[in-house]
Amino acid sequence: MNKNEKFVITINRELGSGGRTVGRKVAERLGVPFFDKALIMALEEKFHLTVENIEKLKGQKQGWWADFKRQMSLGESSVQYYQVKMGQEPEVLSTYELFKSEEQILNSLAEQESCVVAGRTAFYVLRKQPNHLNILIQASMPFRLNRVMRKQGIDEDKARKIIEKVDKMRENYVKEYTKTSRYDTRNYDLVISADGKTEDEIADIIMQYIG
Repeated sequence: MNKNEKFVITINRELGSGGRTVGRKVAERLGVPFFDKALIMALEEKFHLTVENIEKLKGQKQGWWADFKRQMSLGESSVQYYQVKMGQEPEVLSTYELFKSEEQILNSLAEQESCVVAGRTAFYVLRKQPNHLNILIQASMPFRLNRVMRKQGIDEDKARKIIEKVDKMRENYVKEYTKTSRYDTRNYDLVISADGKTEDEIADIIMQYIG
């Protein structure tokens, strides 16, 4: 990946590995926006961005992305998160429609400017972007348990159930719509174990890899 040209970095991570925070830190160091599930869902819900609506928006004017960022108050290296007001929710999308709209949104984001994207099958969806880097951040179960317990203020049994549920849900989703596994290391350029490392240290490793 050449950081001197428009690029996209995708970070897939296990729950409790600290990957989302690492992604935000890397984006801050590179001075580019950081996008994750919260933003993608906000785009879908607040602006009703289906595949059809995105294509219509892109066809309206050449500078649609700059106008769109201004409307959302998106800074150059940070994002604000939004909640949909009662009564403004769009019709519920089917899972396939949701995947296709996210695919379109992610590719639209990557085409407009350099960015870091966490989760959302971005490693697969953005694999054809010419200047990209796919990263997987993993951790041992004890590490993940301790982090989830600390972050959410819950006991080990509850933390384990949450991790197992999220792992299964994410893997099933990825397999269904990408026909691969999120754990298949062939999908990534760099795989990092979070064990024994702080989030800043993991960000350091990524920055050193980028060069």
